[in-house]
Amino acid sequence: MDRVCVIFYIGIFMKNSTVRVIILAALSAGAMFAQDITGTWQGTLMLPNKQELRTVIKISKSGDALKGVMYSIDQTPQGFSTDVTQTGSTVKLVMPAIAGAYEGKLDDDAVSMTGNFTQGNGAPVVLNLRHVGPKEPEWPMPEAPARPKTMAADADPEFDACSIKPSKPGQQGRAITVRGREIVTINTPVSYLITFVYGVSAQQVQGAPAWAYSDPFDLDGKPAQEGMPNQKQMKVMIQKLLADRFQLTFHREKKELPVYAIQLGKTGPKLTASQADPKGLPGLGFRGLGALNAMNATMADFASLMETAVLDRPVVNQTGLDGHYDFALNWTPDETQFAGIGIKVPPPSDKPDAPPELGAAMQAQLGLKLATTKAPVDVLVIDRLEKPSAN
Repeated sequence: MDRVCVIFYIGIFMKNSTVRVIILAALSAGAMFAQDITGTWQGTLMLPNKQELRTVIKISKSGDALKGVMYSIDQTPQGFSTDVTQTGSTVKLVMPAIAGAYEGKLDDDAVSMTGNFTQGNGAPVVLNLRHVGPKEPEWPMPEAPARPKTMAADADPEFDACSIKPSKPGQQGRAITVRGREIVTINTPVSYLITFVYGVSAQQVQGAPAWAYSDPFDLDGKPAQEGMPNQKQMKVMIQKLLADRFQLTFHREKKELPVYAIQLGKTGPKLTASQADPKGLPGLGFRGLGALNAMNATMADFASLMETAVLDRPVVNQTGLDGHYDFALNWTPDETQFAGIGIKVPPPSDKPDAPPELGAAMQAQLGLKLATTKAPVDVLVIDRLEKPSAN
């Protein structure tokens, strides 16, 4: 961009036949007007292990606000929703789904940006970006893999075959996931499977034998129907497995119990709309205790995870939000949390920069409130539950 000198005159005075001009300011046009950062930026992230990752960030305007999508094109075609703020020549980017952040400094012409990228609590990594011009080639974006065929929406799914094995002694953590068409669970007691597939907390399951809490299992099976099941279909399949292989029967009762309610905070939600396919499975996982990443998740997904994995009572969603969001949440857990996934939380850190407790973190980082109240909830009273039949 050519530099234009703009001069403001505030007066011309005559003295001794000499014209004297008082100049208020001589400013470049770049300083008068905010630099335009919309468009495509690209640069190479140099990791400590010498691996190079090409990074592309596309920035656009939404009304008066800026928004972006970040791509790590050597890793995945998936784009990550990015919050963008610009203050003078400083640009800050936040990618909630991957706990990523970037802060860069623009040059005078908004052609290059120098800065650092961080992820989670990792060390900053240099990432210098260049604003792609009309005559410069953009790096080709990777093609998304062919989307697996999904199971018919009206299917009544069940396992074709499923192996059930005792988990390795001393194994930490728990997981329930879909790998292609396979449904896999790792280190999952039957009590955990029940809470997951019926959408209840541990306090809402009563009358189960002690081994249902103490003996974890690994499951691995494929559906009899074609296509990849969605989350609802996956739960139906595990429900049928529990009835068939574990002889589970129960009845429901309504009881008033203490609950946590997720509500909107006073400042309103601080959530990033997801760029992922809303029909796809949500991605929610922990990078560590008190370090949650969520992608393409609804508030109902969030409440369900907090209920089954983190908190010690039922969790209800009272936000009224029905979108799919990417976000990260970092807090310091206490000893009452994470019992749902079999983890004993160590004493809280006394570091001055430790994250806040859960309620304060939700308010500050997500604009949400975690309220305690009482509400009538369904309780599953176990009538029969047996150890699993042989594979």
